[in-house]
Amino acid sequence: MPDDLISRRPEDVSAPVPTSSDPTAPSVPALPAETLAQVAGTAGRSRSESTRRNYAADWARFTAWCQREGHAELPAHPLTVAAYLLDAASTVTEAGERAYSPATLARWVAGIGFHHRRAGRPAPGSDELVAATLSGIRRDYATVGERPRSPRAPLLTADIVTIVEKMRADCGGWAAEVLERRDSAILLLGFSGAFRRSELVALTCNDVSLHRLDGLHIRLRKSKTDQEGRGSVRALPFTHSHTSCPPCAWLRWAQVVAAFDSGGRPAVIRLLRTAEPFEAHVCRGVRPRMVPASPWLRSIRKNGNLSDTPLSGAAVHKAIRRRAAQAGYDPDIVKQLGGHSLRAGFVTQAFRNGASAHAIMRQTGHTTPAMLETYAREHAPLIGNAVTNLGL
Repeated sequence: MPDDLISRRPEDVSAPVPTSSDPTAPSVPALPAETLAQVAGTAGRSRSESTRRNYAADWARFTAWCQREGHAELPAHPLTVAAYLLDAASTVTEAGERAYSPATLARWVAGIGFHHRRAGRPAPGSDELVAATLSGIRRDYATVGERPRSPRAPLLTADIVTIVEKMRADCGGWAAEVLERRDSAILLLGFSGAFRRSELVALTCNDVSLHRLDGLHIRLRKSKTDQEGRGSVRALPFTHSHTSCPPCAWLRWAQVVAAFDSGGRPAVIRLLRTAEPFEAHVCRGVRPRMVPASPWLRSIRKNGNLSDTPLSGAAVHKAIRRRAAQAGYDPDIVKQLGGHSLRAGFVTQAFRNGASAHAIMRQTGHTTPAMLETYAREHAPLIGNAVTNLGL
């Protein structure tokens, strides 16, 4: 780390921020309390709820560390932030592994900067000292091969079909079929739509529609890379086999949701007891009437009742692991699976099947091919690789 960065005086770190005593600063307008509250609320919603929650937790951690070490947290000197990062980077788990990844440390810096800017102070993370410290930590991690990262293993097409067929074969009773219909929809729609789990659980019944030519049209009102809600539509086509058809999986689960919303648990039982065996496509059948604004994915209680609140992202993660374990997957592989296995699986399978980066981005919503290269390097390293043309 450059010595000249550390030796600088605190007043040299950043330019001062104009205050009310600064003659060039605009005066604060006199506004009604209601207007000020609306401005604060709207500005607060400029970031997603999860980001605000993470920033709050990260700031609480930083302030606790500063109080313990005797440093000022607001405004924090860049050297304080650098020391904080180095302390975290040296923290190890009981297994002797690094406790925090460079990505986590970078998020902490962003959270510290957010609270400083909100207080009218310069963000210490914009100082070169903090940037150099983060870069040095990344290099240190890489040198010894310790960059804590646990990417989810992808579930490919064969995996999805195997897991879905196993859960259907094991159904024993109406309650088990309710779970099967929901989890089949999670796996088949999540995989073919390349959805993040946060996107899946945010869907309402009105967001999914059946198109007579394309299959399903699923409207994403917003996503991780579309926080302002411009929206997009993902199409999930009809497939040759009914067992792996996303529109069929959607309709089978939609029937359960519609039955419960109209008649509760007794209506669901009647639906399943009188349903024809799932031996052919059902996606061309009658579309169930659902409450448009109600959540599409929901938790299911032990008595078979559906909740009236959306399923959580953690529940999607657990369902994927549980179903893979029931399908006989090795416990070590199950530990590598999670909600992101569906999206990672889509990208990996598409690359292996010869799809271009542009075609993949049409479905995933990525804005640049750079992130796709990560999937290709980790899970499809032979695709487009000259090593396959050596003639050995």
